[in-house]
Amino acid sequence: MVKYTAVDDSGVLVNPLLVAGQVHGGVGQGLGQAVLEHTAYDPESGQFIAASFMDYAMPRTADFPSLAVSFNRVVNPSNEPGVVSAVPNALGVNHVDMPLTPETVWHAVRKVGVN
Repeated sequence: MVKYTAVDDSGVLVNPLLVAGQVHGGVGQGLGQAVLEHTAYDPESGQFIAASFMDYAMPRTADFPSLAVSFNRVVNPSNEPGVVSAVPNALGVNHVDMPLTPETVWHAVRKVGVN
């Protein structure tokens, strides 16, 4: 079973349920942008190819693993790098184009000669 755990630094949570919902939405949006969504244009006409949800890979509930959310109360919260920052770091490259499809990750791996 695949599981995604998010632990966010936070101050005092006035409404923990609302904040957890915001984290769920942020994780969904981030994972969708990182691995599914792609804004593609026709190279000749410049026409947007993914003009509707029939063409655009918008994330759905079934696309995501089980998500556990926790909070770490800190006085001075700081941001941690997201999914798109973690992949180049793990591969030892400066940048990987989004979306992080198997093809874009494969090209990044090929650039550094990892087999």
